[in-house]
Amino acid sequence: MTATLAELKESLKHEEIINCMRCGFCLQACPTYKLSLHEPKSPRGRIALARAVAEGHLTLDQITGPLDQCIGCRACEVACPAGVHYGTILEAARATIVEHKHQGTLEKLVRKVGLKWVLGTPGGIKLGAFGLWFWQVTGLSWLARRTGLVKAVAGKAVAEMEAAMPKVPSPIKRFMGGGSGHVFPAIGEQRAKVGFFTGCIQEITFWKENRDAIALLQNAGCEVLIVPGQGCCGAVHTHTGEEGTSHDQAKRNIAAFEKCQIDYVVNAAGGCGAALKEYKLWLARDPEWAQRAAKFSASCRDISEILLALPPIPMGPRPGRVTLQDSCHMRNVQKLVSEPRKMLARVPALEFVEIGNADSCCGAGGVYNITQPETANAIGKDKAGRVKATGAQELVVTNPPCQLHMRASLMRSGMDKEGVRVVHIATVLRESMDAAKSQKK
Repeated sequence: MTATLAELKESLKHEEIINCMRCGFCLQACPTYKLSLHEPKSPRGRIALARAVAEGHLTLDQITGPLDQCIGCRACEVACPAGVHYGTILEAARATIVEHKHQGTLEKLVRKVGLKWVLGTPGGIKLGAFGLWFWQVTGLSWLARRTGLVKAVAGKAVAEMEAAMPKVPSPIKRFMGGGSGHVFPAIGEQRAKVGFFTGCIQEITFWKENRDAIALLQNAGCEVLIVPGQGCCGAVHTHTGEEGTSHDQAKRNIAAFEKCQIDYVVNAAGGCGAALKEYKLWLARDPEWAQRAAKFSASCRDISEILLALPPIPMGPRPGRVTLQDSCHMRNVQKLVSEPRKMLARVPALEFVEIGNADSCCGAGGVYNITQPETANAIGKDKAGRVKATGAQELVVTNPPCQLHMRASLMRSGMDKEGVRVVHIATVLRESMDAAKSQKK
């Protein structure tokens, strides 16, 4: 280990670590602890391990496993009476581990190509969208699935994610639907100008859901700009210990949105929204960017959050029984719990039922369902069972990783064959809005 104890204390956020009273209130809020009942798989246990490294009692290698097994849902922060910022500790610890660990050739390749080239640049995101469309439209996905090639090469977890992937639009449809720099005019009286944050996975896989959100904003009186030069929010990078890359992403996005005269930065992905609002924390110690980051974060709004602040959009009947899976980062970091529920309550003929354990994680955790599939799938199976118990035919979500993971979880349980589907809240609201417009014709 090349780092000194003083350096480790600083990099592991030792001043934050010692605030943990080890009271145990976090235990029942932690999905991995509830599943295992193993102390090192609890927030309290992981903080104790990080403290042991910072004080020279353990090595980084000895705590890597328990930290890797954390989903990062941050429900423990809500439960903590001392207000310990567990997310800060977790992200600092993972960044420290990545900085000092020996990476194999495959891991280096995945991090460089996947995280830094594809998700790390605006061009990479466009390339990823084209590549996925080409993979599907040429039949390569069908062939690879039938022959078991995806599972053989990338593993069962990736194969299940690939099977759950929705059909993505063609490059032509993406272009016609408004790309970088496109302005969507407000419908009716203009009340605000917003810059829409498209995200990476959301824009690649759930492009339609982004356009549903934009249509809602237009009808609420917003002029919507797809801000050119934006990229990934950086959440996936900070979750995987790539702190430098995540901060680069934050700076790129702040600079891109600063060039535009807008009132708000709006997104339709709970995890992205949490990251955008935490740019002020990521860059707090950077003298050039701290103030700019704080201003940017203050302007960020989730789609449900801003729609509640604007005059109501006319909604038409959309019958059906639905339940809602909260995005952990939307609930625990952004503190947006009632907002999506209030928006669903505006939809005529829609029957909403709460899911049991609504405040618990679904197991997606960004890329957690790929890196820790056994735990993620166990949590997803439990969540699928709770969906079934509600009798709902639709599970409404507010975050793309949750949407993809729960699609896979319902497929594993056979619920997709029973007609149960996963749908983004923006799609539900747009369908209701379109129903209102049809009634007027």
